[in-house]
Amino acid sequence: MKKLSILFTFLTINSFGQSFNTFPVQTQKPPLHGKNWMAITGKPLAATAGAMIFTKGGNAIDASCAMLAATCTMWDVLSWGGETQALIYNPKTKKVIAINALGVAPTGATADFYKSKGYKYPPQYGPLAAVTPGTPGGLLTMLAEYGTMSLKEVLAPAMELAQGYPIEGQTANAIEKGKDQIKQWPYSKKVFLPHLGEGREAPEAGEIFVQKELYETLKKLVETEQAALKSGKSRKDAIYAAYDRFYKGDIAKEIARGTQEQGGLITEQDLATWKVKIEEPMSTNYKGIEVFKLQQWTQGPVMLQALNMLENFDLKSMGYNSTRYIHTLYQTMNLAFADRDFYYGDPAFEPEEPMKGLMSKQYAKDRLKLINWDKNDPNVKPGDPYPYENKVNPYLDQIKGEKVGKINEGPVGGQFLEDFTAGTTSVISADKEGWVVSITPSGGWVPACIAGNTGVGLSQRMQSFVLDAAENPFNVVEPGKRPRVTLTPSIALKDGKPFLAFAKQAGDEQDQLLLQFFLNMVEFNMTVQEACEAPSFKTYQMYSSFGDHEKKPGSLMLNEQMPPWIRNDLLNMGYKLEYQPRTSGPINAIFLDWKHGTLWGGSSNHGEDYGLGW
Repeated sequence: MKKLSILFTFLTINSFGQSFNTFPVQTQKPPLHGKNWMAITGKPLAATAGAMIFTKGGNAIDASCAMLAATCTMWDVLSWGGETQALIYNPKTKKVIAINALGVAPTGATADFYKSKGYKYPPQYGPLAAVTPGTPGGLLTMLAEYGTMSLKEVLAPAMELAQGYPIEGQTANAIEKGKDQIKQWPYSKKVFLPHLGEGREAPEAGEIFVQKELYETLKKLVETEQAALKSGKSRKDAIYAAYDRFYKGDIAKEIARGTQEQGGLITEQDLATWKVKIEEPMSTNYKGIEVFKLQQWTQGPVMLQALNMLENFDLKSMGYNSTRYIHTLYQTMNLAFADRDFYYGDPAFEPEEPMKGLMSKQYAKDRLKLINWDKNDPNVKPGDPYPYENKVNPYLDQIKGEKVGKINEGPVGGQFLEDFTAGTTSVISADKEGWVVSITPSGGWVPACIAGNTGVGLSQRMQSFVLDAAENPFNVVEPGKRPRVTLTPSIALKDGKPFLAFAKQAGDEQDQLLLQFFLNMVEFNMTVQEACEAPSFKTYQMYSSFGDHEKKPGSLMLNEQMPPWIRNDLLNMGYKLEYQPRTSGPINAIFLDWKHGTLWGGSSNHGEDYGLGW
């Protein structure tokens, strides 16, 4: 903690624009450097999988797919039945591409169905929490469209892991903690609890963890690809043949059977009709930097909305983590998150989200007029973006009335904090050819319900839907619909070139900490590793996307090194303060240093995230 204290003190004192590149801080983790490639993700072994692919001549897409496959196999708060969200910079077209590989609500998943079972929201765990698997389709699509290697090559590290790897303590202990739920699902019990009936039923840290059924599933995908290649199909078509086997063949059949056997709703037809979407991302220009996020089926645009408001301030002159700076960002974020809570949802379904209005620069300026510069406002409501689209808001009475939702008056911690920061990892890579990848995959975290004899852990993303249109008319569950998720990768361009790829885990924390990371670099001149480690602050004033969908108005989580004079200022402004020893992430990021033609990698100073470069 001594180095973190030094870092915090330095950043607080040196808050008026001094270049951190001139006087670099000694960070707890060293920055990564490379000139050929960079691979960063949530598990060191998975980063090694990416490095293995790079050393065999693969590009950043190939390496990212290998890291994604490895993190799924290692249950790094996700598995193969989860969802994948990605942004890719294509150096050939010089454009950013968005990958939407989020599953959908299955047949029969209606608000009335869940209400009939006594749910206020879809459940957090089990087969009724599952959207259709998205990660396999996302991985296969990215590899087919933008990669260079075969599926056999890219899945080789994950398949070796499935045959047995020394499980790390974090996952092993999560299995032990969740074993009572795991025992409800026979296929999960068989995989996760090799010591059934003993004092500790989960694997021990360092024990070889074997997943025979998952290995067989991955083997089927590779066999299908290899057979297609032998029959004369192209690399791309051969990979899509494996895609079809997963979603339309015997694997799909077993997923549907195994899910339904355990009380779930997913059908073979649900799997066969689901497709990955390659989309246009959303973006905004912040002081000459183009920032890209996924569309409103994620929370990504909330960061863009916040940047539209913050560009109207001289943040640098406020001082890093000063009272004024914290208050400005906190109030701005809450305005954006209030819009997220009410207006974001799947754009493929009616009603149409008012994104043009929400992304309007004038709307951003007008929202700022609501800020009380002396006090926190615990009653922030959604705005009215419809006039900025020359439309009339059909929900005006609804947003002016009392918001439906649960207020949690207790301290931040326990189940609330666990729900708020649920799941997710990140996969970041870049190469010398100019490919840049930012992925925030998730879903199927421990305790996961495994679908039959496939080894595939099912998603828990249904819980991000609402059942009552009064909470969000755009995010009410319907069959075939994608829930509005927290998963939010980021890419930024400067002078028309890739500048940053960044992403983080931890649910509703993601965009508020990614926003601060971005400002750390562009406003306070931190290096990428400094920006990843620098103490952030967190608001819990938006509704959680998980569990009971609670919020804590006025709650502000600070780093425990925050000076007492700033604490007193914030208390006098009506904030309810809580403290954590580390508040920086985990954020993973790559900075593209065009001046020197090199890559810088950064990873926060807590969690298991890290990477390799060359």
